[in-house]
Amino acid sequence: MKRLGKFLVRNSKKSLFGFIALILLSSFWGFQSFGALKSGGYDDPGSNSAKVAELLRDDFDQSTAEVVMVVDFEAGADSLASKETTQNLARELESIKGVEQVTSYYKLGSPASLRSDDGKAIYVFVDLDDQAKQAAIGKKISDAFSGEYQTGTVYVAGFAAVNAAINGSIQTDLAAAESVAIPLTVILLVFVFGSLVAAGLPLMVGGLAIIGSFFFVWISTQLTDTSIFALNLITGLGLGLGIDYALLMVNRFREERAAGNSVEISVKHTVETAGRTVLFSGLTVAIVLASLAFFPQYFLKSFALGGVVVVILAVAGALIALPAMLNLIGDKVNAIRLQKREPKSAESGAWASVARFVMKRPVAILLVTLAGLGGLVSLGNGVQFGQVDDRILPQNSQVVVATNVVRERFSGREGSPIEIIIEGATQDDIAEYAIELSTLPNIVRVQSTAGIASQGQLDDGYAPAFAAYVEGKLQRVVAIHDIESRSPAGVELTDAVRELKANGHEVLVGGSAAVYSDSQRGIEHALPLVVTWIVLWTLLFLFLFTGSVLLPIKAVILNMLSLGATLGFITWVFMGGHLKWLIGDFFVTGTVDTSTTILIAVVAFGLSMDYELFLLSRIKEQHDAGLGTTESVAIGLQKSGRIITAAALVLAFSFIAFATSGVTIMKALGLGIAFAILLDATVVRALLVPALMRLFGQANWWAPRWMKKIYKKVGLDH
Repeated sequence: MKRLGKFLVRNSKKSLFGFIALILLSSFWGFQSFGALKSGGYDDPGSNSAKVAELLRDDFDQSTAEVVMVVDFEAGADSLASKETTQNLARELESIKGVEQVTSYYKLGSPASLRSDDGKAIYVFVDLDDQAKQAAIGKKISDAFSGEYQTGTVYVAGFAAVNAAINGSIQTDLAAAESVAIPLTVILLVFVFGSLVAAGLPLMVGGLAIIGSFFFVWISTQLTDTSIFALNLITGLGLGLGIDYALLMVNRFREERAAGNSVEISVKHTVETAGRTVLFSGLTVAIVLASLAFFPQYFLKSFALGGVVVVILAVAGALIALPAMLNLIGDKVNAIRLQKREPKSAESGAWASVARFVMKRPVAILLVTLAGLGGLVSLGNGVQFGQVDDRILPQNSQVVVATNVVRERFSGREGSPIEIIIEGATQDDIAEYAIELSTLPNIVRVQSTAGIASQGQLDDGYAPAFAAYVEGKLQRVVAIHDIESRSPAGVELTDAVRELKANGHEVLVGGSAAVYSDSQRGIEHALPLVVTWIVLWTLLFLFLFTGSVLLPIKAVILNMLSLGATLGFITWVFMGGHLKWLIGDFFVTGTVDTSTTILIAVVAFGLSMDYELFLLSRIKEQHDAGLGTTESVAIGLQKSGRIITAAALVLAFSFIAFATSGVTIMKALGLGIAFAILLDATVVRALLVPALMRLFGQANWWAPRWMKKIYKKVGLDH
């Protein structure tokens, strides 16, 4: 860090403008990534359900309809006018680029299963051939055909339509949220720094990190599927971490200048001290976010990519562009002042008083605080996890209205069946299996080459569309159910189906419920590796930062406790249906979205380590200068408390704005991360850390002699 500081002072212009030029050059490719990003990515590509989808596509030339339409006729489904209207609709749909085929109630032989219980509405299924643009095509179909159409009323649902509605709603909501969050962030930065120039530097670092990250996203889109939601994390984290790191660096630079050092010396000392903290913080956050790559879903893998690159670029901007800028502008960093007096970091003040108050009664503070956090953790008892479906959208959304028509007026979910592939079975085997399958709870009907089974009875008559299931040695069985596929009930049903055997023949189970079940299991199987990765790397980095064995362990335990409290809070809000007066209305599904919970946990853990390092760096400085534990903690909290609070408030503003979204997962993401950040910056840093460090005393800095040798040999102590 000393060598970097000297280099930047000698080559400020080259470093600053070279860094900016490199980012701007990369943006030529980076902005091209937007059109290549995909929605979806929640499935496990190595699962049995994925294998079934591949077999259906390659061996049976079958695929699940991405758009499911319902056409409601006042005259009834079987009138001649209704049939003509549906045929006209099908012809228009087939003319749309990206539509592979259209099938309907009439084209499939008018089976009763594709007609509503009241006999007035029928299904139309639309298969799409462009995987990358499914959401865009779904939106086009929904916009063009929803509502009155000739003699009927059209409702558009299905995976592509739901994704299109979610993407559109999120984009609109994010634009509205950012229009509020960014001005509030600027106002807060001006209040913290006292000048417009200083307040603009964090925005510079964050902006460069965000724009530069798009280039790596573009590279990813050329190599693999990449989720469009990665852009949301890049924007939020890039701005947040850019502000965090710039706050730390600029504050230290001003301290050095206030101490009488020249601009050049101040820049060097800033890089050596605050820069070291930024480097360790960035490495820790990046390694935590990299853990998302262990999950099989490209939705989460994309967040790993986006998170890691934006953190690295935020660190690079804070350690290269920002010090170079500070060396060039010097005291002009305080130009255009809006406060008469510059905020100073004294050795006594409100934060030092809080620390001393806590350390005089550490046991009492510890017990009361842990009891409060334990109460929050207990709110998570009985949590049920689910995944995204139409119900995360506002209830007046067209696609929600359409899906509710399916729920209310049809006995089975024809658009999301259970798909079963059996190898080497005879017709007798299939008939026996179909009858047994039809007796399972929530199974409405089973269709196979042996006939249609319902409630344990087999009927030899079946629709023509299901007549050609045999393809070589493989046979296809389709089971229609009446539950929400992407729910705990979907997991239970999938497990029950997989327990059935077809006279010893291999059975592969796919379909929407199985896809959801496999996705959940994929996350569960990856979790131990993810947790191990995060804990081990965090312990290593914190040891290399502090030279202590106890402080890293304490940090990990407190972060886990904070995350447990956050999960309890999120469960209480979204499973219990609370706080609608604050964050707006949402549909209570009885579950918490799994992927969103993972994101909240990983992002919050990483950001918590940010604040842990901010605080420990100042405490360690005082301890290395010869002060005792009590004074080191008090002065360290005083010097860092204001920065941590400001950084937490800025990030909380950025993320809480997401809670205004009409999409439930965005509400949960924004509220969850904002809650975790504020909880960590207040209760954990101001109460638990001082109390525990007071109780541990000199043991805070203990490590075995051989570990101390490693710490000194690595040379990371400033």
